[in-house]
Amino acid sequence: MTQEFIIRITVAAVLGGLIGLDREYRAKEAGFRTHFLVALGSALFMIISAYGFQGMEELLADSNTGVRLDVSRIAAQIVTGIGFIGAGTIIFQQKGNAVRGLTTAAGLWVTAAIGMACGGGMYVLATVATLLVLAGLEAFNFMLKKINNKRDRNKTQTDDSEE
Repeated sequence: MTQEFIIRITVAAVLGGLIGLDREYRAKEAGFRTHFLVALGSALFMIISAYGFQGMEELLADSNTGVRLDVSRIAAQIVTGIGFIGAGTIIFQQKGNAVRGLTTAAGLWVTAAIGMACGGGMYVLATVATLLVLAGLEAFNFMLKKINNKRDRNKTQTDDSEE
């Protein structure tokens, strides 16, 4: 089983790293290392949650204490922890009343989910999610360039007509 766990955290790290490379390329707040670590850590927490307490479950079942372990509790805490990290990437700039870092925070959030999927052995789901994230980031970037180019052309035409 250890070999399977190593595969799970490795796939998670690679997929998280791919998203991080895109963010690194765009010089965003959280890049390769952050996304790599978030995916890896999430996968590891999922594995620990699902398999780390198996001996304890058997011990509790034999003792008739009525205590039950909930393997989903650690997974739920991953979401909370990543929300905390993501909040640190969000910055409000008073100049221009702009909020920066929302995409980075969302990227960390989905990277954690991808890591969790890998930790659960859902490689296809994690890979498709990674491809969708990368496509979404690229599409978003492409659309922003189009909008900015159109706005710049309109501004230039307006400036020319005022002269």
